[in-house]
Amino acid sequence: MVGETLAGPPGDCCFKAVQHVGEPRGTIEKIADVETYVARPPQGESDKIILFFSDVYGALFINSQLIMDYWADNGYLVLGLDYFERDSYAYHKDKQDWDRQGWMEQKQERAAVLLPPWIEAVRTQYGTDKKYVCVGYCFGAPYVMEHIKTDWIAAGAFAHPAFLNEDHFRNVKQPLLMSCAETDVTFPIESRRRSEDLLVEQKATYYIQVFSSVEHGFALRGDMNDPVQRWAKEESARGILNWFNHFSN
Repeated sequence: MVGETLAGPPGDCCFKAVQHVGEPRGTIEKIADVETYVARPPQGESDKIILFFSDVYGALFINSQLIMDYWADNGYLVLGLDYFERDSYAYHKDKQDWDRQGWMEQKQERAAVLLPPWIEAVRTQYGTDKKYVCVGYCFGAPYVMEHIKTDWIAAGAFAHPAFLNEDHFRNVKQPLLMSCAETDVTFPIESRRRSEDLLVEQKATYYIQVFSSVEHGFALRGDMNDPVQRWAKEESARGILNWFNHFSN
């Protein structure tokens, strides 16, 4: 029996985005036959690897690429698989009468097929002796929760999640950072507090950021011309970096 829903499916807030400006420096490579954005650290390789699970705009969207580049600039190898297979929301955002719900259901089913062999291929290619951490945004949050129940992930983090229920917060083995917006209809304050209660009950290691004056999507799709949104987005990314540093060094 599945526990009570805490974070609902992506709503209108999840499909709004301000495209960020910058020049991605990573490469797109295939791992397990899935296109993957690979952001390498200045030294080329790293013993610390971030697995990036994107929101509905996908790992190949510039906002996703730029935040992966940021973590790579700070010493990580970052891998973001395109589980939308070049069919993310970014390719549909201007369409009228588009079946958003049907698309989401299809993509969830497809991600469930693509992820296990991709994870296996990553660990084979880069080694099981590395320090792996994972981060997810919105659509990608459940994959973080799945992997922090394993023994080989050192820590996880998510921002403004979707598709979470109480069971996702049970049997957590690894540290979890939650980066949250004060205003979030997908993951409202009651759900955030219930998720904390569940983590406390099992004595999990966790950290919760809550940013006022921002909404769901701030950590990846906020308006960088708005000082409040820009600070929240950048502080969220810094917080996730410091969290991963703490558990992977």
